Amino acid sequence: MKLSNYFDKADGFGVLATADQNGKVDAAIYGRPHFMDEETVAFIAADKLTHANLQVNPHAVYIFKEAGHYEGRRLYITKLREEKDSPLIKEIRRKKYPEVEGKYKSGSKFLIYFHLDKVLPLIGSGE
Repeated sequence: MKLSNYFDKADGFGVLATADQNGKVDAAIYGRPHFMDEETVAFIAADKLTHANLQVNPHAVYIFKEAGHYEGRRLYITKLREEKDSPLIKEIRRKKYPEVEGKYKSGSKFLIYFHLDKVLPLIGSGE
């Protein structure tokens, strides 16, 4: 199954972990990745700690846990670029999450693109 199809169907929640230039780690709840293609994902971020960390350290891990059991995925990702207040943010939200339309208007939003470096199961090495 393609990874994009997995995330379209799986129910659960995700955490995006980043670190600053000194290695101090932060973790925040994030929605599912938006697949631009099978090697590129994007997340929508506010101008907060996750975004600040990604300015100085492009590496991150997204951990997704499926609802009800210990299944899921770990995505090891590297930032490629970002777009501030991209019109694509509104389009993505409206298409995938119509219930959040208009809820998060304050402050700038960033559409951050990542290369998908490695995918592992939630638990184990995947071997």
